[in-house]
Amino acid sequence: MPFKMQFQATKDGELLRDAIQKQEISSRALTDIKYRGGKILVNGEERNVRHILSKGDEITIIFPEEKASDSLEPEQGDLNIIYEDDALLIIDKPPYINTIPSREHPAGSIANYVYGYFQERGIDSTIHVVTRLDRDTSGLVCIAKHRHIHHLMSLQLQKGLIRKEYEAIVHGHVSSDVSIILPIGRKSTSIIEREVRKDGQFAHTDVKVLKHFVYQREPLSHVRLRLHTGRTHQIRVHMSHIGHPLVGDDLYGGNQEFFDRQALHCVQLEFFHPLSREKFIFSSEIVDSMKKIIHN
Repeated sequence: MPFKMQFQATKDGELLRDAIQKQEISSRALTDIKYRGGKILVNGEERNVRHILSKGDEITIIFPEEKASDSLEPEQGDLNIIYEDDALLIIDKPPYINTIPSREHPAGSIANYVYGYFQERGIDSTIHVVTRLDRDTSGLVCIAKHRHIHHLMSLQLQKGLIRKEYEAIVHGHVSSDVSIILPIGRKSTSIIEREVRKDGQFAHTDVKVLKHFVYQREPLSHVRLRLHTGRTHQIRVHMSHIGHPLVGDDLYGGNQEFFDRQALHCVQLEFFHPLSREKFIFSSEIVDSMKKIIHN
């Protein structure tokens, strides 16, 4: 079935176009509805956007069917789905797996597995990743089941309404809780690496110290981090800049002697449901390999 949404007109004499705009439907989506097989119904009758509404009119927006990209192959794989409805999919991602395919890893990503999952269940949609994690970072990932849902979630991201929290193991004993507000940009000598630089984008990370400990004679800290912005490698760059790189993060100065990836896990995801506006909070425990070091 095509994706659709319904709402009621709130006043007499309002143009259908204006009522639709209040639902934050993008102009691109409206164009698709008009030319790619969608419909706009008022009380079950198809209408154009210049139609004048009466209070209480039932408006139904039927979006065109979506097709996944030809470049994305459906695959069968384990998906730890912790929540699903008609709009969203929340997945607890393990480490060592991409969120989306890359040139180095063109298959075996969460997106490939979700596409296979959609095909099994007859969900005719492409993959819309709302919150992405690096290959070696584990934890919560949010995927939208439709372009319009992705659009609504992207608006929340822009407004800072999607809250992401992480836990990490970092080198050294972080002396106290700290708020890091430093701009981040691409390093001039690398296409991958980022750094704190004056001409970078605004970036804000809050750090809370959970525990100081020693592992294999190495002083370490277990920290919880809240992202206020979503810059590439933000946590890794900020923690390295203050002298506490993530354990296992060899790109930003971490040691891989006893952990072969950055010790980072997305433990909490908080947002408002794009349709019901209900506040959702999802949590995930850090993986066993991190627990083993913290509780040694």
